[in-house]
Amino acid sequence: MITPKQQPRPKKNGGEPETTPTPAKTEFRIFGAEMIEKRVKTSGKTGRVYLPGDWVGKQVKIVRID
Repeated sequence: MITPKQQPRPKKNGGEPETTPTPAKTEFRIFGAEMIEKRVKTSGKTGRVYLPGDWVGKQVKIVRID
């Protein structure tokens, strides 16, 4: 697992600053047959990405860019 970077944040009651995790960018190297870049759409309380029908039953990897 990747450890996020820590940024200091001042405490509300003074004293030493607290730290909060901020997401870190990571480089991935993957090999595949095709790539599609899409935006995630809302679907109830989750998100959904529609893919071509001929991808049904195939293995895919999802990487969040932003």
